[in-house]
Amino acid sequence: MSVCEDARSVQGDLVRLRRALHAEPELGLELPRTQDKVLATLDGLPLEVTTGNRLTSVTAVLRGSRPGPTVLLRADMDALPVAERAGLAYASRTEGVMHACGHDLHTSMLTGAAQLLSARRDELAGDVVFMFQPGEEGQDGAGHMLAEGVLDASGERPVAAYALHVTSAGHPNGMFATRRGPVLASSDSLRVTVRGAGGHGSMPHLANDPVPAACEMVTALQTFISRRFDPFDPVVLTVGAFHAGTASNVIPDEARFTATVRSFSASSHGRIKDGTVQLCRGIAAAHGLDVEVNFVEQYPLTVNDPAEAEFVADVVAEVHGEERFAWAPRPATGSEDFSRVLDEVPGAFVVLGACPPDRDLQQAPYNHSPLAVFDDRVLGDGAALYAELALRRLAKATPAPVPAV
Repeated sequence: MSVCEDARSVQGDLVRLRRALHAEPELGLELPRTQDKVLATLDGLPLEVTTGNRLTSVTAVLRGSRPGPTVLLRADMDALPVAERAGLAYASRTEGVMHACGHDLHTSMLTGAAQLLSARRDELAGDVVFMFQPGEEGQDGAGHMLAEGVLDASGERPVAAYALHVTSAGHPNGMFATRRGPVLASSDSLRVTVRGAGGHGSMPHLANDPVPAACEMVTALQTFISRRFDPFDPVVLTVGAFHAGTASNVIPDEARFTATVRSFSASSHGRIKDGTVQLCRGIAAAHGLDVEVNFVEQYPLTVNDPAEAEFVADVVAEVHGEERFAWAPRPATGSEDFSRVLDEVPGAFVVLGACPPDRDLQQAPYNHSPLAVFDDRVLGDGAALYAELALRRLAKATPAPVPAV
């Protein structure tokens, strides 16, 4: 049977795993129940399995029957601090936690790929590393796994690395998409604390109010973005939290706000880092206030290797049909710690539409929404693509044997 036919035969198992993961979501770097489910699914396969030291990661290596290079396949496993309201029969049983970004699908698809490739071990000229990663949602799980040696798990660095990510809206069901070059933004955090002198709200002249200055910083940052950066090399800055004071008639000692910052080039990243700090310090000085400004670099720009993106497009067309692939016209403003892998290894980050076909693509709740719903029917196709990428990339990298004469 073909890989796709085999994938269809394990579809039911993948759905059961995905729903079990969805019902018991876990946050951050410690996912013991998720890890247990993954280990149980991989049990009995011809894999070399190790677990993380500082996080509940799972790394599995499949040794091909013939020597050759290594390919890495990655899935993230963590959930989000979101209270589910999608009304599913297998909804989260953990209060305030939900697989709202589809990582339960990614994990299930990668276990499926491990099964498909294990059955084809005799065809493999080289090794496959399966990277099951916690902590993608802001805890830099990929960085932790790199520090613990995931890229050397097979004994040599991978020649290519691939990751799939589902969406609950925006992309047609079953449609794969990626792009050459930058595919996702870098992600940074701006954290500002403005300190003044508190006092009575009726006598502001006897205090030094940090609130107006902090508000001025928020609005000035928006103008800074729109007037100092090329709109064709965009930067996004959103203030998501602002805290000051306890009562309407009390001037507080300090005001704090935090912002997320996204950019798509090294040039813009450097200028936004320096410029935001200078702007906040300047406004504080003008008001006679002290300010603490921290620009915290989180995830770098996710950049697909152009040749690997082309390879993905070719494999999708050959395995699932040309109509199932689309080139993304522009990068997305989301970010990913798979960027750390792609900084070390050429590869590609690929999107798979999982919007239920009875929903409007443009109106359906998107990833991270408490109402987000993902279609289980894409699981087999995702597992098949993972497996085919590894099979074909190893074959591409390994010279054909010379017949004996």
